[in-house]
Amino acid sequence: WRVHEAARISGYLDVPEPFLTDADAAWLPRDRVVLVCTGSQGEARSALSRIAHGDHPNVVLEAGDTLIYSSREIPGNEAAIQRIQSLLVGRGVRLITAEDAPVHVSGHPARDEIETVYQWLRPQIAVPMHGDQRRLRAQADLARSLQIPDVVVPTDGAMIRLAPGRPEVVDHVAADRLGLDGNRLVALGGEVVRDRVRMLHNGAVVATVVVNGDGRVVNDPTVALMGLADADGAEDLIDLVAGAVRDAVEELPRARRRDDANVGEAARVAARRALRSVTGKRPMTTIHVVRV
Repeated sequence: WRVHEAARISGYLDVPEPFLTDADAAWLPRDRVVLVCTGSQGEARSALSRIAHGDHPNVVLEAGDTLIYSSREIPGNEAAIQRIQSLLVGRGVRLITAEDAPVHVSGHPARDEIETVYQWLRPQIAVPMHGDQRRLRAQADLARSLQIPDVVVPTDGAMIRLAPGRPEVVDHVAADRLGLDGNRLVALGGEVVRDRVRMLHNGAVVATVVVNGDGRVVNDPTVALMGLADADGAEDLIDLVAGAVRDAVEELPRARRRDDANVGEAARVAARRALRSVTGKRPMTTIHVVRV
């Protein structure tokens, strides 16, 4: 809809009849409607995904309807696509894919099509985007061959000044992919996601050790395990970790036992070593030192 509106306002698209919205189309006979929607790669919140899961506000596919997949699977998306297709087939929807008929339409323009767009627009500046450096530079070479005066090939985070004067890269902004984590955006390469991945593969352990002013352990450490043991095997593993933590703290020289950082590090190393010996895992380990 955004592309259609921009093209119409700019004068590049002139259709004799306006496209109907999905809400309008819902009132027409089913055999007189063609819907064009996003979601051919199984994207979670795309229109097709919502239709397949039955939570689209206006569109419902029923037995006898036909769905044409005018795309090929992008490697890595096979499972997501299969889930969507299975949901639709389960409703009696007929699927036509590139394996069944010549319906594949590339989402990437060919060289002559790009040349046509440049000839339509006649830009003064070309900034190739959305590709690796090899493809960006090929696009830049094409633009130069069509006598576009200024061409800038960016890298991720490049800040480009377009005017006044000739366009150029004037600064770089730290750039990272972001993901929606609950109600906030987090860097996919940041500490939050790294910690989640570590816990996924190795589990986590939290231990609380209570010591007095001299660093003597007052009572047995409290241990909680996440993703490391089933209920019937957790008690033995907890006892093992608690004993290892107690021994490690009590074996410290008296002077080091009076420092919370030393106590916490000794307990952390002992807990990880004990768990690795039994599970083969290196869990995320958090130690709370309480001094009384």
